[in-house]
Amino acid sequence: MAQTPQPGTIAWLDLTVPDAGSLRDFYQAVTGWRPLPVEMEGYEDYAMQPPGSEPVAAICHQREANVTLPPVWLVYITVPDMDLALECCRQFGGKVLSETRCTVGRYAVIEDPAGAALGLYQPLET
Repeated sequence: MAQTPQPGTIAWLDLTVPDAGSLRDFYQAVTGWRPLPVEMEGYEDYAMQPPGSEPVAAICHQREANVTLPPVWLVYITVPDMDLALECCRQFGGKVLSETRCTVGRYAVIEDPAGAALGLYQPLET
C-alpha cells in the first residue's frame, strides 16, 4: 500500500487458499497481475501487482494465522480504532473469526450477523 488508506475505505484484498501457487498463476494469466513473492516462515505468499501500479491484493496459503480463513476474496476495510471496531462487531451481533496481528498494521477478520466475512485493517500510527 503506497499511502495510508482513510478510515472507511477498502485497503486491501486477500484470497486465502490451500495452494496459493496455482491461483497465483491463474490470476497472472487472467488479470495480468504480476506476483511478488512475500517470504513467510518457510513458504511464500504473493502480493499481486497490476501493470504500472502498486500491489492491490494478495494470494495467501491457508496456513499458520490464515488456516481458518474462508477461500473467498476477503475485503479489508480501514478502521481508525481496531479495539472499538471489534467491540462494536460483538455488540451488534457479529463474531471475531481471527484476532488481530501486526505486520504493517493491525488486522482482524470478522463475520457480520448475516454470516459474511470481512477484514478490518488499522494502519500503524505515523
